[in-house]
Amino acid sequence: MEQHLGFAENDLESLKAFWTAKEIEQQPSCWKKTYAIIDECRPAVNAFMESVLAHPELRIVLTGAGTSAFAGRALAPALTKVTGCRVEAIASTDIVSNPYQYFAEDIPTLVISFARSGNSPESVAAVELANQCLRNCYHLILTCNSKGELYQRCSSDKRSFALLMPEETNDKSFAMTSSFSSMMVAAFSVFANGNELSKGIERFCKCSEALIKEINSPISTMSQRDANRVIYLGSGCFQGLAQESALKLLELTAGKVVACFDSPLGFRHGPKSIVDDETIIVVYISNDPYTRKYDLDLLKELRRDNIANYVVAVTAKKDEVITEGEYILIDNMESASDVELLFPYMLIAQLYAFHRSLVLGNTPDNPCPTGEVNRVVQGVTIHKFNN
Repeated sequence: MEQHLGFAENDLESLKAFWTAKEIEQQPSCWKKTYAIIDECRPAVNAFMESVLAHPELRIVLTGAGTSAFAGRALAPALTKVTGCRVEAIASTDIVSNPYQYFAEDIPTLVISFARSGNSPESVAAVELANQCLRNCYHLILTCNSKGELYQRCSSDKRSFALLMPEETNDKSFAMTSSFSSMMVAAFSVFANGNELSKGIERFCKCSEALIKEINSPISTMSQRDANRVIYLGSGCFQGLAQESALKLLELTAGKVVACFDSPLGFRHGPKSIVDDETIIVVYISNDPYTRKYDLDLLKELRRDNIANYVVAVTAKKDEVITEGEYILIDNMESASDVELLFPYMLIAQLYAFHRSLVLGNTPDNPCPTGEVNRVVQGVTIHKFNN
């Protein structure tokens, strides 16, 4: 019988954790398939993007709801550098309530929508509001559901282009894992140099396949620590990942664990007061030599404070600061860019949330069976907007 994350399939089914475990574990395979899909339709993708990027004042908005929003937040810093354009991550939940502010500047705009189902009310409304507020608006839809409203609407819209992820990325579990990471691979693939990116994807896929096997048991042990709050810290693109990491833990534990995020520099400005002896702190360490200095400064400070229950650095490089305390090393990624490190780093957070959920007696596939929170959000009324 097959196993996923150290559990037999029948045990996972009885724990109501089968899909979450499977969808975390399958991600490196999904990333390869996603890149192959983009590569196959590269001529059409390039033709669409070249016409959009030809606008000299182009603004790029990355949007989505919940985890989908954090995909954009993690990628925005890297895409700004790659494209040379103004790139902003704005959640669709913010756009829907305040379109007159977020789209106040009527300039050529590309809205990139991340959407697992493509049926969330805010995701659909954000696209319509962008069209309503902007005279020259284009849409790149990244989704995992061919039957979703966002994917369907693109077929009749010349200013829209939709990319469909592999079928298995349309997660059956409550929490987004395969969908989140695969849409991120797709977004970066659209913009990045083909040969360079191909090598990068091959590298982080190979690394991640090995990492899941190596780190699953230690993460399971870490999840048994009696901690009622977890803080994720990261600079640049890792701040978006830290936000997603916190959400994943909140979702899978149904709020039994308080999880929050910040940047290492921002954390000192008040939020650090949350730390006590029941707190775990995870610091995502940058590979960039300059940014890394700030990450390591805070890591040293947190260890010196000796208040938290557990402080762990997630890193691709070892040095004397890292090895003075607890750390998780991502092998063979010493020369990787931070955007490449997003993918193995995210696995750490997903695995911890999964195992912590089980320790607390939750059911990861549906951590909130009473229905207060749903896989596709419910109860949202989209009000008419007149601009």
